[in-house]
This record gives sequence, structure tokens and C-alpha cells, in this order.
Amino acid sequence: MRVRSTLLSSKIIFAAVVFVFGLTDTARAADKTPTVVELFTSQGCYSCPPAEALLGRLSSRPDVIALEFHVDYWDDLVYGSAGKWKDPFSSSANTQRQRNYNLQIRNTGGVYTPQMIVAGNLEMVGSDERKVQQAIQHTKTTTSIPLTVHVESDGPDTVTVKVDGTARQTAAIWMVQFHRSVETKVRSGENKGKTLTSHHIVTQLQKIGNWSGSPLSLRASVPSTNSGKGCAILVQQGPGTPILGASYCPGNRSS
Repeated sequence: MRVRSTLLSSKIIFAAVVFVFGLTDTARAADKTPTVVELFTSQGCYSCPPAEALLGRLSSRPDVIALEFHVDYWDDLVYGSAGKWKDPFSSSANTQRQRNYNLQIRNTGGVYTPQMIVAGNLEMVGSDERKVQQAIQHTKTTTSIPLTVHVESDGPDTVTVKVDGTARQTAAIWMVQFHRSVETKVRSGENKGKTLTSHHIVTQLQKIGNWSGSPLSLRASVPSTNSGKGCAILVQQGPGTPILGASYCPGNRSS
């Protein structure tokens, strides 16, 4: 009986050690994978500058990919004698991206600003730093091993994108281009008279390939780092779905 008991105890301990190390490996993999934080905002929104300032701070973190999407539904709103302000970076495509997220996460087509989307599946008010930080940490500690995305420079305007991992579904590979930092003097609307500093304002979202579960490598053109623009690679199954993997392009993160 003692021998059996000893053997049983050894097996339980061994299983526990394997389980713990498995969790540790998963946590390490998730921790090395940057978390994508998307801010949906507008220069015509009075409550948005604090959220944009928060995204600016996040954009300097190596464990976060921070992206700022300007929506267009504020562009025609008149704010008393201050009139209306057409956000020069707004687009209907950004509004539709936000709407897709809300349909998936909140089961509603309704949208609001400022709104943060973390990892493609968590949402909160974009200026609520505590909840944003909690969502980033939650993603790092609970996400199973994601796809790994490596982007290597091939020259001044070309990169090689390598995708690998354990995902067993198809997904699209997207290149996001953005202005690294922009200062805008707002002349009308709710923010009339303010000078707004924004980071990583998205200007283009372009599909460059497909992930089908096997290791993949492809080449893509990128904006010059001297142009004031940057880029990132996202792997995402479809509009409004969780982001499976991501990486900045070399030299394109805010310092």
C-alpha cells in the first residue's frame, strides 16, 4: 500500500509540475505577444482628448500596439456658435470597423466615443485608464498561446512578414499604416481653440495575405520611416473578431 501510495503521489506531483510549467509557457508566450489597443475617437468630440493622451502613453510601450481610428459621425454635428469641425483623419471605414466590434462585443450597432477595443474582444470607455490597463493585463494572463508575428526589414520600403502558431482557423493578414504623431489646431466645433496631439492615427488598412494554419512568409511594401508614417501587421479572422497576432513594422513604433 505504501509503494502504491508513493507512486500515486509521484504521478500527481509530476502532473502538477507539468501543468504549472504549461501555464507558465502559455503566460510567457502571451506576454511576449503585444496587445492591440484600438481607440475610436474624433477631433470633434469634447471628451476624446484625454483618451487620445492615454493612447499616446500606450503607444510608447513595447508590449502594446496602439492604433487610433478617427470616426466620421461627429463631422456634421453643430456645436452652437462654435459650429462644426470636419476631422481631417475621419473615415466611414473607421466608423464601420467600430460598428463591427460593437455588434460582436455588445450585440448592438450603436457606437460612441471615445471607445477603446483591446485585443479585438474587450471594450470600455477610452479615457478610463484603470479599465484599459486591466483589460491589457487580462489579455496577457488569460489568452492561450497566440500566433506569433515577426516583421523583418528587407530595405527602406519592404519587409518580410512571418506568421506561425497554434491557431487552427483561417484569418486575414492586414497592414495598418498610420501617422506616428500629429498636432492639430482645431478651429471650430466642441474642441474649438484646442491644439490636439494624436499618436498612431490610422490612414490605411490593407489586406496583404491569408493565414490558413501553416507557417507563412510574405513580402510587403511599407512606408518610409522618414515619412512620419509607421505601420503594423494584424492577423484577424474578420471584422469585429479577436486579433490573433500582431507586430509593429521595424522602426515604426513611437519612441
